[in-house]
Amino acid sequence: QVQLVESGGGLVQAGGSLRLSCAASGRILSKKTMGWYRQGPGKQRELVAAITSTGSTDYADSVRGRFTISRDDDKNTVYLEMNSLKPEDTAVYYCNAEMTVWSVGTYTYWGQGTQVTVSS
Repeated sequence: QVQLVESGGGLVQAGGSLRLSCAASGRILSKKTMGWYRQGPGKQRELVAAITSTGSTDYADSVRGRFTISRDDDKNTVYLEMNSLKPEDTAVYYCNAEMTVWSVGTYTYWGQGTQVTVSS
């Protein structure tokens, strides 16, 4: 069974930093694009950042220059470094990964989410 487990969320003051991690486990043959999404109170889930298997990255305009996505394929882990946090960054952050799993095929998997709260 494949799992994505996020960690690193919490409460931080505006201007502070957090680092989210998402570790994938299971019979993973390959990982394609991995990313982070977030869903704020009363809002739709939105893409925050994504990184391809070749290292190309993409960011939402609202976080570009403040957040950095990276991945360590040896550890099956994707990270999101968040700096200069703002109250509007408050949301549940979800990890997402397109992976090929042995005897299953290629699907997109989601983590359970981790809460990030930024106080003003």
